[in-house]
Amino acid sequence: MNIQRFTASTSRQALAKARMAFGDETLILANRSTDEGVEVLATGESTLALEQRRLAPQARPASFSNRVRDQFPEELRREPGDNDRDAQEQVEDDAARLAMSTLSFQDYVRDRMLRRRQEALSGLPDSGATDRPRQKPKPVLPSPASPPATAKPNRAELAAPAKPVLARSSTDSLVDEFHAMKALIEDRFNTLTWLGQARHNPIQSSLMLKLIRAGFSPLLARTILERMPEGVGAAESMRWVMAILERNLRTDARSKPLLEEGGVFALVGATGVGKTTTAAKLAGLCARAQGAASVGLITLDTYRVGAHEQLRAFGRTMGVVAHLAHDQAALQDLLGLLANKKLVLIDTTGLAPSDPRKQDMLKVLELPGVNRLLVLNAGGQGDAIDNVVSSFKGAGVQQALLTKLDEAAKLGPVLDAAIRHQLLLRGLTMGQKVPEDWARADAANLVRMSMRSPSKSAFDPSAADLGFFYSQPLPGQPGALHA
Repeated sequence: MNIQRFTASTSRQALAKARMAFGDETLILANRSTDEGVEVLATGESTLALEQRRLAPQARPASFSNRVRDQFPEELRREPGDNDRDAQEQVEDDAARLAMSTLSFQDYVRDRMLRRRQEALSGLPDSGATDRPRQKPKPVLPSPASPPATAKPNRAELAAPAKPVLARSSTDSLVDEFHAMKALIEDRFNTLTWLGQARHNPIQSSLMLKLIRAGFSPLLARTILERMPEGVGAAESMRWVMAILERNLRTDARSKPLLEEGGVFALVGATGVGKTTTAAKLAGLCARAQGAASVGLITLDTYRVGAHEQLRAFGRTMGVVAHLAHDQAALQDLLGLLANKKLVLIDTTGLAPSDPRKQDMLKVLELPGVNRLLVLNAGGQGDAIDNVVSSFKGAGVQQALLTKLDEAAKLGPVLDAAIRHQLLLRGLTMGQKVPEDWARADAANLVRMSMRSPSKSAFDPSAADLGFFYSQPLPGQPGALHA
């Protein structure tokens, strides 16, 4: 039997080669995709008819199957990954299928070619050389216990080389290793620096730990301890540190008290620090000492609900009238009206440092003779206090009041900010009673309160953590520190 194999880049070119060899009676026996393109097995219709007439009817299926199988090339008898038995059964199946009549086989070939053309147009992959006549597919429900079937790769997929995985550059790995080694060396040197400092001067290390636990910043603590004289004992070094803190904490102890000095003072600060209550305390003390006619109350707080009523209620108990100013012109008129008063207090709106209304409110206070009193919460967090001081700080000496001392767990943060920013403390409040809970600022008393041993806290550093504070370089001195 004359069976020939034709190879081309496309199935149409391979079919054209077969027709050139066998003419119009060309029969396609099989086709498959190869690395070179498409391979087609073809024969002639007359050759197939002669072979069928030569074979006896009883022995035709078996002999014809064997003859056709023998005509198949060896590479088509076995698929990659299949064993010899599977390949033999596949060849016998194809040969038995070819034993049908010539007309039915031609119909099968045409049907298969039409289906292949439809699959090519729809982008479906080729089904290979083992196609069978089209049958209506039966739906198969997968069993929960059986794993899902996976598609069998064709020859093109098996022949295509796997994409190489891009490995990370060796240079990047070396850079990462160098960075890790640098961080390790710096950490070890920092630890050795701290250990050497602690062994060289254990008193200084103990004072550093005490200052940090009291709430003072590492910057201020290091600045003070680096100026400590050598050869002093533990008690003398502690007294020396407290004396340095007292000397650098500015108060009005050597000048007239706020109530005796008099003037126009505007209380500014963040929300909830106690500006309205502090204004009521100052007004009550002044009214008690010099009479209600010596005090004037003005509020600019038009944002907070009930702010004017709260200050008016405080003034009513003292016999003082509280006025409301909506803008700078109204404030200037009220100041002219209250010019004969000993003390005029202006209560402002509490605003966050980042609030855009803050600048508008501060511009309203830019009038001659108006002094600002920055109200700070003594129990506030150090960074928050720093932010408020920097935001509300104006030209000249910044005067400040400390409130809520009774609620402060540590006074170190607020005293640290007052020392570094050179604030002038004019008074303290330590409760809600009006006007009793008020006191003048005393540096010695505040430093003693800050250095008292506080209760244990999860935020307190341990002795092993102080190497970080010792190892970090100083970015700059906190102003003029008087030793």
